[in-house]
Amino acid sequence: MEFASRDPGAPAFWDERFERGVTPWDRGGVPHALRDFVARTAQPLRTLIPGCGAAYELGFLLEQGWEARALDFSPVAVATARAKLGPWSGRVLHADFFAYCPPQPLELIYERAFLCALPRAMWAAVAARLAGLLAPGARLAGFFFFDEAIKGPPFGIARAALEALLAPHFVCVEDAAVADSIAVFAGKERWMVWQRR
Repeated sequence: MEFASRDPGAPAFWDERFERGVTPWDRGGVPHALRDFVARTAQPLRTLIPGCGAAYELGFLLEQGWEARALDFSPVAVATARAKLGPWSGRVLHADFFAYCPPQPLELIYERAFLCALPRAMWAAVAARLAGLLAPGARLAGFFFFDEAIKGPPFGIARAALEALLAPHFVCVEDAAVADSIAVFAGKERWMVWQRR
């Protein structure tokens, strides 16, 4: 299938894929590791989901009583998520992650195929923005895609490179295998929780 947009750092790239239904990263539901994390977290956390796509996880978090918002810079992704979320559609924002200012301090940023969706040249800026949005003690939790392939998205990262990217501002407090990966991530992702230093 041919696409007009080749730059995953631009909204048009994602608009075109959502419009055509070419979303192999979309699992169509909520991963077990997130469900487990929520179940063992003592109280709801103010959460942001950047690059939310269809935002299944947002609906789940809101059902659990969490204060959560999701954002995407793709208008078509936002429309897709809003259509699925019904009464919570207003919690999906059309916004640029690098410019977004949360209404209250965040306690958690949930990572699900956001970092690996963006070109590697943007990763240092992503890491700096994550650190800027989270106060000491707040967490970055989610799935990290480890792969050495040059082409993407998804763009994989080496474990040492992820450590170099996040360790200046975060410490890894949880690292676990993922049992329910979808095909595009199978055998190459880990559930990780990073705490802001």
